[in-house]
This record gives sequence, C-alpha cells and structure tokens, in this order.
Amino acid sequence: MHADSCRRLALAALLALATPALAHDDDDDEDDDGLRIVRSSISCKHYNGTSDDLLTAGLGKSGLQNTVPPVSPTLTNPTAAQLRQLAIYNNYRALADMSTAGGYGVLYGPNIDLDGKNALGEGKIAGEECIAYADDGTGRKNVTMMVQIPESFDRRNACIVAAPSSGSRGVYGAIGTTGEWGLKRGCAVAYTDKGTGNGAHDLQNNTVNLIDGLRADASAAGKASNFTARLSAAQRAAFNAASPNRFAYKHAHSEQNPEKDWGKHVLVSIEFAFQILNGRFGHENDDDSGRENDDGDRVHRITKRNTIVIASSVSNGGGASLAAAEQDKRRLIDGIVVSEPQVQPRFNPHLTIKRGDKVIRNFGKGLYDYITLANLFQPCAALAPANAGAPAGFFVVAARAQARCDALSANGLLTATTQPGQADEAQALLNDNGWEPESNILGPSHYGFQVAPAVAVTYANAHGRFRVLRNVCGFSLGGTTGTPPNSPGPVAAAALAQIFGTGNGVPPTSGINLINNNSVGGPLLDPVSVSPSGKQDYNFDGTWCLRKLFTGPGADALRVRFGIAQVKRSGNLREKPAIIVHGRADNLVPVNHASRPYYGLNKMVEGRDSNLRYYEVTNAQHFEAFINPFLVPVAPLLAGYDTRFIPLHVYGVQALNLMYDHLKNGTALPRSQVVRTIPRGGTPGAAPELKPANVPPIVQHPAPGDRIRFRNNTVHVPD
Repeated sequence: MHADSCRRLALAALLALATPALAHDDDDDEDDDGLRIVRSSISCKHYNGTSDDLLTAGLGKSGLQNTVPPVSPTLTNPTAAQLRQLAIYNNYRALADMSTAGGYGVLYGPNIDLDGKNALGEGKIAGEECIAYADDGTGRKNVTMMVQIPESFDRRNACIVAAPSSGSRGVYGAIGTTGEWGLKRGCAVAYTDKGTGNGAHDLQNNTVNLIDGLRADASAAGKASNFTARLSAAQRAAFNAASPNRFAYKHAHSEQNPEKDWGKHVLVSIEFAFQILNGRFGHENDDDSGRENDDGDRVHRITKRNTIVIASSVSNGGGASLAAAEQDKRRLIDGIVVSEPQVQPRFNPHLTIKRGDKVIRNFGKGLYDYITLANLFQPCAALAPANAGAPAGFFVVAARAQARCDALSANGLLTATTQPGQADEAQALLNDNGWEPESNILGPSHYGFQVAPAVAVTYANAHGRFRVLRNVCGFSLGGTTGTPPNSPGPVAAAALAQIFGTGNGVPPTSGINLINNNSVGGPLLDPVSVSPSGKQDYNFDGTWCLRKLFTGPGADALRVRFGIAQVKRSGNLREKPAIIVHGRADNLVPVNHASRPYYGLNKMVEGRDSNLRYYEVTNAQHFEAFINPFLVPVAPLLAGYDTRFIPLHVYGVQALNLMYDHLKNGTALPRSQVVRTIPRGGTPGAAPELKPANVPPIVQHPAPGDRIRFRNNTVHVPD
C-alpha cells in the first residue's frame, strides 16, 4: 500500500470513528471517562518490509543486535522516522537479551518463527501502522494508541493482540515482546503507552514531545503535546528561577495517577484496532455472511464475535492487561497472557501462600509499599557477605552503603551494631517482607542502577497527584551537567532531541536524573548528594520521607494512600482463560506481592469458574536485558547474570502459543506449575550458549512435585 492507499486507510478510520464503535455491536457503552480517539491525530503509514517495516524499523534481526545505535547520538535534529527507528531499537534491546549466546536469533528473535525455527531471515514484516491520541477533550490525557496490521492479516481468521507498554515506556514499549509474537501470528497489534509514555516537559525551555517524538514549543503544541505540565507562565518562570534546568515527566507529574486507568486504556486500544481494521477491511466484497452496502455487495465486519483477542505484555503492561480483563464489560478480550506482571491485588486476609512447607509472611504488598522498603534497605543489604560477588554489585559504593546502614541504625530501623550484622539484618528484613532468597543477589545491581529510587519518586508523585512544583521529599528531575560537578545543568541538545527514542519514561533516563534539592551545599545528583548529617548516605532523609508517605500521617500521605487504593485489582477476570508467567527470582516485582497473591485472589473470587493458570519459572528474573553482559558495550559490566539466569521471554512466547491454540482449537491449557530451568553456568561474562535443555517447556501434565495448587484458600507452590 502506497501513500494514496494510506490516506484512504486514514479516511476510512475517520469514517469508522464517526459511527458507533464497530466492535461493540449492540452493547451499552462502558464508563471510560469520555476517552475517545482524537480524529485529527490519526496518522497511518505503510511499511514495505524491506527498507522499513513494522517490527524492526528496517533494521532487521542483525541491525537490532548491533550495539551501535542506528542514529548518531550527536544528532540534534532527528526526523520522525529516525526517532521511530531509535525507539524500536532501544525498546527491543531493553526487554530482551540480545546476545547470541543468550538465545537471541537462536531460540527467539525476529528471525525465529512460531515453531521455534530459524526460518524468517531478518524478520522484517510489512504492513500498516496507525497512531493516534485518545483523550477526553481536554488535551491533558493524550494517551497514545497505535495499531499495526501485518500484510499477513487474514480477515477470515482475524486476531488482535493488545500490547500495552511495559514500565512507563512510549507506545513502542512492547514491540519486542507481545508485538513481535502478534505480528508473526498475523494478528493486528493494539499498542498503548497507558497514559504514561515518554512525555518530557523541559520547563527551562518550555519544549515538549509531539506524538511522533519531535520536540516543539509547548505553547505552540497546545493539545498536540504528549504532555505539558499544568503550570501558568508565571508559575513556570518562578519555578525556573528557583530550580533551573528541571523537567516534568508525564507518569510522575500528569496529576492523573494513570495506573488507575490502565485497564481502560487497553480496552480503548482494542476498540481502536477494531475501528482501523474495519476501515481497512470492512467494506470489501466478501462471500461470508454480513450486511449489504449500497451497491448490494456483502460486507464483512470484523467484530468481537469473529475475532480472537488476546491481552498480553510484560511488567506494567502485564498489569494493565489484567486490569483490562477485569473491566471488560463488553467481553472484548478472549484470553490473557502476561509475564512478570506489576499487578496490585486487593489484600484478602483469608488467603494464605505457602512455598513448600513455609508459610509466606507479608505477601500482597502494593508496589509503593515494597519499592520504598527496597529503597531504604537495599544499599545496606548490598554489603551482606552472602551478596559478595553480586553481578554489577560494584555500582553500590561501599562507603555510602555503610553510611546508609548507620542512618538506618540511628533511626531505629536496624538493631545490629556491626557492619556485617547490619547488612545481614537489612537483607533478612527484605526477605521477611516477601523477597524470595533467589532474588537477593540482584539487589545490589538493581540499587546501583537506581531502580528503586527512580520508581519510588515516580510513584510518590503519581499516586499523590502532586504537581511538579511540589518537589516531593526534596526530589526533582533534571540535567546534572552544572558546576560544581553533578549539580543541575542543561541536558545535551542531542539527548533531548532524541529522548522519544532513548527514554524509558522514568528518570534517570537520557541525561535526566534524580536531583536531591536538599543536599548540603546546594542541589546535587541524588546518589552523590550529602545529607544533613554531612554524610553521603544515598540521601537517607529523602528516602525515609518517601517511605513515610506510605506509613505516616499527614495530608500528603493520605493523598498517596488514596492513589494506591485506586490501583488495586479485584482478581475477577470474568472467567476468561488466562496465563501468568513469572520468574521466581524477580527482585523488582517479587512473586509474593504480585503473581502468587493475584492467582490466589482469582481462585477465591471466581472459584470453580476460574480459568487462570500460573507458571512460575526458576532462575528467571525481571530485567531480561541484564543477562547480556555486554549490554553496555565497553566492558562486561553485568557479568554473572548470564551464568545464573535464563530468559523468561522464552516462556512468554510459549504461553502465547498455548493460549492461541486454546482459543482457536480448544486445546486444554497446561495445569499451573513450577518450570524448573537449568542455568548456563560457566564463567561470568562468558557463559556457554543457552540450549533448549536450559529452558524446558511448560508441560501439559506436570509431575506432582511441580504442580501449583489452590486448596482451602491457600496457594501451594512447590519448593
């Protein structure tokens, strides 16, 4: 399809949007807060599958694996096409181990077909891509929606896969996981950034991202802005005078607590896919039964009755898909497949979780609860003797970590008086609060990469709906290129221009960092800042403040806890078949706070009508990309992930195949089970190649010692 055809597709989409939503049939409208596709924002383009394509942006399997980005990092005026290519490149690499030894191009990747064979060459996929905003008319939500339709789409065997972005990523965030599978299957893929996205408002220069990633003046962009902070000109000027070179970020500062609406966003993305598909296919001559158009031709409408719809994705995207299934009054979704979902189930005091003979205490915590615990105790726990030699553990500076241990002790949060005792106590406290022992070794690298501080600051602002003016707990976001070193300064022009393609939506990212405004001597990059005690203790005061927004009194704490209550999930999947896959060693989203309690809650809510399966994978964790020791090309900085952990992505793909076969052919889903994998071992940084034997399949009939059971309100997980 060339330019004229694409214009016709966009016009057909507009016509479809002018009529009742084609996927609804005669159902009543659902309460979606007035979120509708903005017609003027729809843009469609065809990709030929050679010079450019849907899946790899023309890079192919080899180009995605190349450690050299496709766009020069010094380019200050990239085109929208270059930003799209950069976004696909970085999002792919952020969610998969791209090393050949780790399985890329051998067991998974664009070149691997759905039967696991290396049969797709470079894996480029031709087809159409339509992108648009969904909004309530204010221009303040502007949730990005995108539909990709591969040329292999067969309207007589129609399928749609919903692929909400993981984390706070932009709309291409799930391209390398759910997106890849859906396009290979010949399904239309419905993406959404969930209202988080990579919306960066440069407050100093008043520039924002547009839907295609180009930067523009916020006033000129108006409602076309992906995100503009709610500030008057006078407020922004005063803020800049007091705090120059700062940014507002959409997830943190939209004042909308977007997670509460993630399920609705996924449902609207599915609706958009139906509308685009009917604009493309719904008016072609067809021998199938249907209505007649004005010329007497038969019209084949693509509706929920003749289309398989699977909601999928990983991490935050997985949680969004579960939320969508819970809210799916129209029954748009037929099945759900999610990996390592960040889902926050409502706590049920009658639920028990056991691993082997051990009863798990303190399970089912919400994200903000457990991430602020990690933020407090992980740097101290990194010094525990058992964590010596942790992958990338050297990113935690021992002197600062010890200062954190001392601060915890001084504030009555630890009782041990010796350094090893304090570190061991901090680690034990985390384990007592739901982290599985297998995940302990990951704590140092996670904290070294500022995972917990970044998430805690973002969600404090998001749940509390705080404006960027508040600088909650003394934190702000901005460049740190100033004088003295690590003080606020401008972000490099090229980094800002390319942020749509490089950013992940949660600073630190793309040159925008966490800043401790309260550092002694003036604002400073958070990890190197100085607390009022005069010590570099990883900003204990700011960290403790974030924790007290969950545990303490006060209006701000009430706002945060109210926001948390808004994102809790019911566990009611409306009897839909569903699969959850989760790695037992997940340190970011511990299984005891997400998948295990959600599985149990679903069984309690739905009883015998529950169709949820849970597959827990040993030796699997959250950050797939970290398994590649050369993620950072200058040195094997992540050595040790490769010897210990296998890619959970393998099981996400298998679960999608199982679900499709179940929905298409009625094949029974395997029972819930523990999948016991085999680490690659060898020398850290040079682990032997991943083989099929390392990642045995999910089996239809697991051995009794591998079955996950639910009896008497208790989730039983084999040891």
